[in-house]
Amino acid sequence: MELLDGKKLSQQIKEEIKLAVIARKDNGLKVPHLAAVLVGNDGASLTYVGSKVRSCEQVGFKSTLIRLEDSISQEALLSKIKALNSDLTLDGYIVQLPLPKHIDEEKILMAIDPNKDVDGFHPANFGRMALDMESFIPATPFGIMEMLKRYRLDISGKHCVVIGRSHIVGRPISILMSQKGNPGNATVTLAHSRTNNLEKLTQKADIIISALGIPEFLKGDMVKEGVIIIDVGITRVADENYPKGYVIKGDVDFKDVALKSSYITPVPGGVGPMTIAMLLKNTLLSCERRAN
Repeated sequence: MELLDGKKLSQQIKEEIKLAVIARKDNGLKVPHLAAVLVGNDGASLTYVGSKVRSCEQVGFKSTLIRLEDSISQEALLSKIKALNSDLTLDGYIVQLPLPKHIDEEKILMAIDPNKDVDGFHPANFGRMALDMESFIPATPFGIMEMLKRYRLDISGKHCVVIGRSHIVGRPISILMSQKGNPGNATVTLAHSRTNNLEKLTQKADIIISALGIPEFLKGDMVKEGVIIIDVGITRVADENYPKGYVIKGDVDFKDVALKSSYITPVPGGVGPMTIAMLLKNTLLSCERRAN
């Protein structure tokens, strides 16, 4: 069993981005600028956005954090989105989800300029990705593909079971895994909470990518020997034995499944750090494309 160390890999990618930013500065070119819109005071969202801002500082990006009250109207938020679309200093921005219940997330995401949509959530980017055209790939699937590439894992012709059909992870990664290229060319089954006899699929899978959001859902008896495991799940589970009062769990029962795996991502320290690294990569790509 070998760990797919997303933390280590993300640091390598950040260093590459940092060198690219230095080169841009030396050549008198624009430094990438990423903004984050945070509505309200959700604890997890504050943590995620804070991590993204710190990562920008690490690689030499300019970053802007826009904090808004959770009482903001949908019209006022859309007005803010319009202003960000028009801001020529910005290469990309993200709107941290979830949003307050009185705001229609779909309307907000649709209002974002696809050319600044470094999260890769806009339908224009999703459609271009599905057609294998230049686009911003959603950061988590982008990170998974980059991890497979850098660990030189050959997935061509292998059977991949993706558990979870979200627009953020499940659907896009199922498309990317099956596309021509390296990594790619896998035969993909997209499973979800309504799939019958799911364990019969996972027991035959060469690769399992789980993005279900149920802690330790995947057990050792549900996988075969030599399987590659990508655990996207990240759930806070209450545990008074830890200082924070909770522990982070993935979708995979790590101790049980690792015994049968050839490669496996840990939680935390697997896919999570790669997501932030690829958000930075998308922002750099946006800056380069806008210059051209």
